[in-house]
Amino acid sequence: MNRIITEADRLGSSDIHVEPGKDQAPGIVRIRVDGICRELLKVPKEHTSALIARIKVISRLNIAERRLPQDGKCKLKVRGKKLELRVATVPTVNGESAVLRLLAAGSAMPLAKLNLSTPNYNKIVELSGHPHGLLLVVGPTGSGKTTTLHGVLGFINTPDRKIWTAEDPVEITQPGLQQVQVLPKINFTFATAMRAFLRADPDVILIGEMRDHETAAIGIEASLTGHLVLSTLHTNSAPETITRLLDLGLDPVNFSDALLGVLAQRLMRTLCKSCKEAYTPTPQELDHLIDSYGRADFHELGVDMGNPRLYRAVGCDECGGTGYKGRTGIHELLVGTHELRSLIYHKADLDSLRNQALRDGMRTLKQDGISKIFMGLSDYKQLLRVVAEQR
Repeated sequence: MNRIITEADRLGSSDIHVEPGKDQAPGIVRIRVDGICRELLKVPKEHTSALIARIKVISRLNIAERRLPQDGKCKLKVRGKKLELRVATVPTVNGESAVLRLLAAGSAMPLAKLNLSTPNYNKIVELSGHPHGLLLVVGPTGSGKTTTLHGVLGFINTPDRKIWTAEDPVEITQPGLQQVQVLPKINFTFATAMRAFLRADPDVILIGEMRDHETAAIGIEASLTGHLVLSTLHTNSAPETITRLLDLGLDPVNFSDALLGVLAQRLMRTLCKSCKEAYTPTPQELDHLIDSYGRADFHELGVDMGNPRLYRAVGCDECGGTGYKGRTGIHELLVGTHELRSLIYHKADLDSLRNQALRDGMRTLKQDGISKIFMGLSDYKQLLRVVAEQR
């Protein structure tokens, strides 16, 4: 087990999956690297249950209970490096299966290193400087929302600001923040934490997730009473977030007043620096990229149309033959301008909100992805993996 964890950490994986095989088939250990699963090794049938038992022992789970899902945590020291693992075991028809999430028990990534485009970076810096309001980061699970929020907190974390955070779980710790772990089992939820924070003289509040009407309503109240509130939501795009929150039953008047901005993001795999190769795209490929970006705005990318260059994956030992290593963020930032606020106030539909945001200068996830393709960071195939076609 120690060997598996060491190897998974060395390869930079985010999760380890230990899966029992059917009948007499060996068990399989898979790891997720840059969002894609790959097989690490096969475990003989007779050793699979012992491996699961070992995982349960290190994470202090009940080794006798094999019929119910269990979850726990453990801290290990691997090659002098402290690792924190979040463990979940699930009973399957072939025996128990376990998933270990390697938590980056580390410091926050600086805002400047998140690969935000220059207009987005400047806007985020401006919005995070506001004394009060609501700033949301949205996207599916594992799209780097927490990393981005901690990047923003790291940027505004100065001795003259009191910052409270409620998270589930607390993955990234920073000096100067008061961080709280919510425990729904004892009814210590995000909403309870928010109420406690409001009595604890905050300047900035980070709330892990706006799952329900109550948490969202208290968050908006807090932002209207003079606090900067940061939070996350699981939605697909920035304009959709607004309709989702209104569907939760929030008051459009208060919400339109509170909203500073919504940043939607995804993680796109990047080409391996050691082996990527440059090539000249075919006219059809270039046309397709220009149409996807929008012909009217394409000039802003500053692409040399006389000699356009793109890059493609090759594969080497460095990247395990995949051609990709690491991931980068692609973003779309909707800013709460006067026009947009009046649309929210009148409960406008999704298309009106999206069109207004585009007029205000928002670039969609797809457009941001295409700009990063022309920067040589990735290719179109990887962009389509994470971004659905816009209707």
